[in-house]
This record gives sequence, structure tokens and C-alpha cells, in this order.
Amino acid sequence: MTVTTRFAPSPTGYLHVGGARTALFSWLYARKHGGQFILRIEDTDLERSTKESVQAIFDGMDWLGLNYDTEPTFQTQNFPRYKEIIAKLLETGHAYYCDCSKEELEILREQQMAAKEKPRYNGKCRDANKPQNEKTVVRFKTPIDGEITIPDLVKGNITVANKELDDLVIARADGSPTYNLTVVVDDMDMKITHVIRGDDHINNTPRQINILKALNAPLPEYAHLPMILGSDGARLSKRHGAVSVMQFRDEGYLPQALLNYLVRLGWSHGDQEIFSIAEMIEFFDLNDVNGAASTFNMEKLLWLNHHYLMHSEPADIVSHLVWHLGVIGIDANVDKSVDLVELIKAQRERCKTLVEMANASRYFYQEFETYDEKAAKKAFSEGSDNVLLELKNAFAALDLWEKEALHDVVKNTAEKLALGLGKVAQPLRVAVCGSGVSPSINITLALLGREKTVARLQRAISYIQAV
Repeated sequence: MTVTTRFAPSPTGYLHVGGARTALFSWLYARKHGGQFILRIEDTDLERSTKESVQAIFDGMDWLGLNYDTEPTFQTQNFPRYKEIIAKLLETGHAYYCDCSKEELEILREQQMAAKEKPRYNGKCRDANKPQNEKTVVRFKTPIDGEITIPDLVKGNITVANKELDDLVIARADGSPTYNLTVVVDDMDMKITHVIRGDDHINNTPRQINILKALNAPLPEYAHLPMILGSDGARLSKRHGAVSVMQFRDEGYLPQALLNYLVRLGWSHGDQEIFSIAEMIEFFDLNDVNGAASTFNMEKLLWLNHHYLMHSEPADIVSHLVWHLGVIGIDANVDKSVDLVELIKAQRERCKTLVEMANASRYFYQEFETYDEKAAKKAFSEGSDNVLLELKNAFAALDLWEKEALHDVVKNTAEKLALGLGKVAQPLRVAVCGSGVSPSINITLALLGREKTVARLQRAISYIQAV
């Protein structure tokens, strides 16, 4: 048996954190067992489904690197198959037509709630052999007796008595299928072996199992993942900050960091915190998923992101930094004057996100309009123009533009002028960067290049002399 899992989002909004974790766990399980991972777009809610949301799902999966093994499927393309299965259930006596009006059902609901009973359909049309017309829906005939036991791979056995379930609608009056019917048909036809999804679907599972049994279809194994909470203990939502996967990209997180964070939301492997993708695949086991809800901690994610910036191969970060530079108007694919690998090495210790790194690197590409007022006041003191002139001439005459030689120029200038190293390096830093903060000065100059360095030194000299 080939292990086959699926991620089945509804395209009614962005790909959120909870969905991304479900996708990750499903993907990991398939990869661990050498199986198939399928992306299924459940777009039967025609009023709420949008092309933008479909694209957001594709973008999120692509950014996270959760590749799927077949072309994505869309439920709206499968309506003839759903119609065929509904007809089969009617033919075999597992479904029936119901013409109860909305008003009747609302009165029934109110009466049941007043009597403190669980609201459910009372089966009025179950054995009435109602004919089909433009007002009839199709209901599944849920077994009256017995019970359904779900051997859940996360939560253990979950048992539900059939008498607790009503006869759910599987086709609306216009003939369109409902969620529980489409899911069953797709899982059956796709030969899904493991349904890994959020525990908000637990109430649907016994209903879906009953339909699968009526179709004599094999039952998949189920794993219901606990929800993700915000810091206040409420279900994670927009008010807690970023919840869209692509918003995390926009805020400067690496996909590896988000994946590592998500895999640890409810799953553990001993005390290990940092996992490569290969390790996730090797160690992942649904039996190790915690059945309790997890709390999303932005500080922990930020710590992880900085860890990945610090310890990843810089070459693996380049494309992500290029994207963020593009956001602030720098096309690093065209302007290749800066060595991006060296830039990442220089900036990553003090930058926790790629947004910080991109903004901190502006001056390597763009001219700054003004100097930081506080830094300039301190660094551009009397005589600092002479220091910068000495540096400018030395840099202009330098044979080899590399870190050691640049360091020697700064050091030799300080000795020549009988000044402390800081009295030379800090005016130089403000002159070429516009502020008093940068990587070590020799690395900064090496990345900036001779032409920009000399030009900015001349600009600073003119600025000091004009004040």
C-alpha cells in the first residue's frame, strides 16, 4: 500500500499558519513513507472562493517548499463524479429526497433547543419516498443503531453513537454537493490512506466514515491535529499578528525558520529544537504529536529566524534577500556591485529578519540624502575633514581593494595623525554609511567598493567644511 496524504484547503482567504502546519505534517508523513502528497483545492463554495485565494495557496506552498506529487485538483471540476455517487446512494437506499422547508427546520431547531435537546433533523422524510423536485435536497440515511470508533493517530480512540448523528444533507436543492460528500468521494477516488487535518473536523469524521461504509470503500486512517492558540489562549487570529504564511515572508522570515517553528507546534523529538528538512522527514511520527493545543510564540519564531540567518549557508539566503531588496527599490539582479554572500555574512549578526537586513544594507546600493544628525555631530568634529582627506587619498592610491589592506589604511592613518583608531574609523563610518552603525569598517569598505568610498569621503569633507 502506497501511503497517500492530501492537503485540502478552501480558497476563501490566505494560507494561514494552521493550514500550513497541517500541510507540513501531511507532507512529512508522505515523504517519510515514500508515498504521495496531493494538493486538493476544495472550491465548491462558489460564493466565497476566489482566484486570488487559490494563488495565495500556491504561493504559500511554493515559498515553504512543500511540493506536491500530482497537478493540483479542483473539486469544481469533479461535479459529474459527485452526481454519480449521489445517484448511487439513492439507488442503494443509503440516501433519500427531503422536501422539508427552511421554516420547518428552523421551528424544529427552536423546539429542540427549548427542550435542551441537541438540534438535529428528525427524519421526517426518511421513509416517506418523496419524489425529486426543484425544492428537494438529498439526505444521507445515517444508521440508527451502533457506533463509530475512530482510532485517531493523535487523540486515540474516539467513539460516537450513530444516534447522535442526524441525516446530513449531501446534495442541495440545486443539485450541488455538500462538503462531507465531496470529501468522501475525493478521498476514496484518490486512494487517500491517511487523513491528517485539524481537530475542528472531528465532528465530520464519523459522518464521512458512514458514507464510506455505504460505498464499500476502504477507510483511511485519521489524525486530527490540535488547534493553534495565540498568546492569550484564544484561537490564533489576525489580532495576534501575522497569521498568513506570505505575511511572514513579507516581514522577513525565512521559510526554513517558519517550517522549523511549525513542526515543533505540537510535535517533538526528544529535546531537539533545530531540525533540517531531512531530519524532519527522518524523525516525524504522528504518534509523537501532542493532542493538546499549542501556543504560537512570535518571540520564539524570531529567535529561530535569527538562528537560521546566522547558521544557514549564505548562498541559500541570497534569493530571499534579493526579494526583500526589491521591495525597497533595489534590483540586486541588475546591480551586482555588492557581493551578496559577503553582505549576508556581514549583516546577519545584528539583523534578526530579512527586512532588517535589506534596510540596513540600503547604503551599499543607494546614496543617502542626509547624515544621521546625532552621529554626524559626534563624528564630524573639528579636524575630521583632514582625517577624511588623508583616508581618501590613501584609498584612492590603494593597489588591492581587500579587507586586510583597507584595515591597514585606517590603522596607518591613525598612527600618522597620532589619533586613536576610533577617531579615524568613526568619522569614516559616518562618511560612507550615513550613520554610526555598520559592520566592521574594513568589511563595509570592501563591500562598498573604491568608487563609492572615495566619492562619499569627498562629499563628507565638503559637508564638514561647509558647516
